[in-house]
Amino acid sequence: MRIVSLVPSITEALFDFELDETAIVGRTKFCIHPAEKVESVSVIGGTKNLNIRKIKDLKPDLIIANKEENEKNQIDELTQDFKVWLTDIKNLDDNQKFLTELGEIIGKHELAEKYNKKIADIFADLRYGRPKRAAYLIWANPYMTVGADTFIHDIMSRLGFKNIFEDRKRYPEITVEDLKDAEYVLLSSEPFPFKEKHAAELQLQLPDSKILLVDGEAFSWYGTHLHKCGHYFKSLISTC
Repeated sequence: MRIVSLVPSITEALFDFELDETAIVGRTKFCIHPAEKVESVSVIGGTKNLNIRKIKDLKPDLIIANKEENEKNQIDELTQDFKVWLTDIKNLDDNQKFLTELGEIIGKHELAEKYNKKIADIFADLRYGRPKRAAYLIWANPYMTVGADTFIHDIMSRLGFKNIFEDRKRYPEITVEDLKDAEYVLLSSEPFPFKEKHAAELQLQLPDSKILLVDGEAFSWYGTHLHKCGHYFKSLISTC
């Protein structure tokens, strides 16, 4: 089977399912894990600006895309010529179903069960006190956060954070004033690369909040990536 992956975390999952470059024939420029293996896979553009011609030339048997990360018009075009699996993963339950289905499609059922168990065990083992009011920022200028219908929101809640924007959807724009009730403001490493200087600037404006830089991949990369985040999640909880 020749597979083109249009999502970074799905590319990582395919390699974790022990496929190689003979099966994974195309990936986006943002597919960076595993670093030592993705280099040998053809780049077919970015998640939002696919090179349709290059994908067609690869003659894939299956294209794996995501409703949120890829553009509908491009997916519709690819669907005319190829089998496209359009994933829609908003929480851990969706992720479990995705891994199970992936295992069935590529004949790796046991690996799917293994990864699902590892991920479930990680979250079952986490311990935290009362839920802490928090906001998670994915962008600056303008600031953008996450609503309740996102994968990031689900991960936040499972780590003991109560999203103060749980009444919103998707990725709304907000102001610093909107953040004043947050005990914690989590600054993601992606897609906007928040750094210490951004945390320091925001801390001056929100003296009563604790500003934390967090690993965006740990919060937003569904698939198998979560099974590598157990120690990170425990460390983050211990700082709160």
